[in-house]
Amino acid sequence: MFENLSVFEDRYEEINQKLYDPTIVSDQKQYAELMKEHKNITPIVETYRAYKKAEEGYTEAKTMLSEGGLDKDFKEMVEQELEDSKAKMETLGDELKILLLPRDPNDDRNVIVEIRGGAGGEEAALFSGVLFRMYSMYAETQGWKVDVMNSNETELGGYKEICFMITGDGAYSKLKYESGVHRVQRVPETETQGRVHTSTATVAVLPEAEDVEIEINPADLQIDTYRASGAGGQHVNKTESAIRITHLPTGLIVECQDERSQFKNKDKAMKILRSRLYEAEQEKQNAEFAAERRSQVGTGDRSERIRTYNYPQGRITDHRIGLTLYKFDDILNGNLTELIDALITADRAAKLQNAVDGQ
Repeated sequence: MFENLSVFEDRYEEINQKLYDPTIVSDQKQYAELMKEHKNITPIVETYRAYKKAEEGYTEAKTMLSEGGLDKDFKEMVEQELEDSKAKMETLGDELKILLLPRDPNDDRNVIVEIRGGAGGEEAALFSGVLFRMYSMYAETQGWKVDVMNSNETELGGYKEICFMITGDGAYSKLKYESGVHRVQRVPETETQGRVHTSTATVAVLPEAEDVEIEINPADLQIDTYRASGAGGQHVNKTESAIRITHLPTGLIVECQDERSQFKNKDKAMKILRSRLYEAEQEKQNAEFAAERRSQVGTGDRSERIRTYNYPQGRITDHRIGLTLYKFDDILNGNLTELIDALITADRAAKLQNAVDGQ
């Protein structure tokens, strides 16, 4: 099953050589890309090499036993080696299957987190504040940076909404499981009867969008020249220095006649066109961003929940994987590792099953 993994070893060694090449080291972009690839394939290569070593031990022990002629004590040692090597191969094989699952291309990105109070009014806003504090403290344990981008605070210190960026290695890979409706069950401070109220907050975790780069295909442009009009003396009547550029795929038209030089007018017109296309692409990206957020958080109704925080019982239940933890204060203080690791494990198991089913 793993016979083709030698390509990873070859690429690993190739990258190692390139990382010592002065011309590559001086190119920050290329160097960063190679370092990222090196980081991603290192666990595969190291596990594969350990697997091959265990396989060699298994083959060698099997050969010695089949040839016979071993004394009793040595034979027992070889049989133990055979058993240990086989068990190690199975364990490492399972690890390799997980490592070879397709990676989420967004896993290494920073994230934008949006928390909004859902059902429950002021109580929901206060719970949004609890979640913001929880994620901020978790980010601190991971060595990540938190920057609040926008917030709408209530009089009691909660948030109708708060949007913040978390910058750090692998932030999306861990926080992406937090998207959805979070439900809280507790007795509000304003409740005189001591009744438990249920409120919700919605959380959207989105990978930070990369800068949009606009590439314009010359074949998509229709460029026309014409005589400039307006002020400019005799020049405007003698030369066709004005430029009109039509971007055929979008129908955008840009004109420029400010400069006497046709070349300068064309250069200006292209800059304007590029800016307009960039703006259009950003609007499209923002629309996709908004659609992704809506798909993640649902309507905020109490029945649409991924997790429940029950204050009276001191428990937190993640309904997606049926996990209940009685480490209430620890989790709200940012100790999310056990919860997130369980979600990652469940996600990998589901992907492995899908891969097996698809074979």
